Amino acid sequence: MTNYQLPITNYQLPIKMAGQTLLANKTRSSLTMIGMIVGNASVIAMIGIGEGAQNFVGGQVKSLGTNVLIVRAGVPNASRSSIRNAPQTLIVEDGKAIASQVPSVQGVSAELNSSELVRYGNKNVSSLIFGTIPEFLTVRNFEMAKGRFLTELDVRQNNQVVILGSELAEKLFANTNPLGEQVRVKNVSMKVIGVFAEKGTSFGTNYDNSAVVPIATMANRIVGRKSPYGLAVTSLFISIQDESKMDAAQFQVENLLRLRHKITTEDDFTVRNQKDLMATMGSISGVLTLMLTAVASISLLVGGIGIMNIMLVSVSERTQEIGLRKAIGASQHDILFQFIIEAVILSAAGGIVGTCVGVGGILLVGNFTPLQAGISPVAIALAVSVSGGVGLFFGVIPARQAAKLDPIAALRSA
Repeated sequence: MTNYQLPITNYQLPIKMAGQTLLANKTRSSLTMIGMIVGNASVIAMIGIGEGAQNFVGGQVKSLGTNVLIVRAGVPNASRSSIRNAPQTLIVEDGKAIASQVPSVQGVSAELNSSELVRYGNKNVSSLIFGTIPEFLTVRNFEMAKGRFLTELDVRQNNQVVILGSELAEKLFANTNPLGEQVRVKNVSMKVIGVFAEKGTSFGTNYDNSAVVPIATMANRIVGRKSPYGLAVTSLFISIQDESKMDAAQFQVENLLRLRHKITTEDDFTVRNQKDLMATMGSISGVLTLMLTAVASISLLVGGIGIMNIMLVSVSERTQEIGLRKAIGASQHDILFQFIIEAVILSAAGGIVGTCVGVGGILLVGNFTPLQAGISPVAIALAVSVSGGVGLFFGVIPARQAAKLDPIAALRSA
């Protein structure tokens, strides 16, 4: 029985002595752990915020629909000014042709957009105005909170009606019911027939502060947009029945528009695939997260070097203790184990505290920003394991130096 307990006691003693030594030097131990705390907190926070950024971008794209193609007027890869001044050949009839001739298309929304001033009484609000058609509601995934949406009759008769975003309605009418009231959009009187449910912001566009009018009314009365080809639009939003058919649908849409526009050289339109955009944005977010995590990991290395420096100082200060222990029978293994345990305790404790700080930072980011930062158990386990490994690695050098001290020389130098 005694022979069985002896090895355990031999291991328990260095652990106990390591703990007592660290507690006896609380200030130095605490300062030594700062590097590991900062390193772990940074790594966990960066991974969590990176995941939050990826989720945020994914949510932004999904709010527009991952099965959506966007066709915009203008030459691809051109500057904004050149696109604005280019001949506007994209028309409502193009959208109707796409809806009828491309089999996988579920719906097409034609849009003509402009930033205008919306007035009610003495209140003026700058807002994004969408001139569009009835398909807008389903293709763009909007929902009505009050009233009704546009009808074909509104578009054909150039009716002066408007649907307000929830935030715009609140700014103009406060607690008053806006339905039936008259507002002015760029000095054109419009009857409010509906209010959208909250939609939120997507890629910098606040849809809750926007308004929708019939596209013919927008072209003829608000922006005065003329085109020799028909009713000009700035974009077409095309919803596809199945995400697996996105590439085929895009190919068919591009070919159909080239035929309709009689294009033989450069396209006068640009087609964007939301699914590809989501993949691209996800890749960018992933690379940024990896880069930030790599930068944050440097602090773990710095923390490990700090532990090694403190342990080397500790060895030089404790030569008498080491010599005395070796003189009464402690082996090199006992000394080595004690100093390694001290380094591991410092790094592991720093890792645990750093984990708490990192998780707290993620919770703060989630509460005060749009990023829904996630707490990754894998990241926590990885950070704590790495910090422990770093402490073990950098603790070996001073531990070996302590273990190799000659007991007689150590006692004489004390």
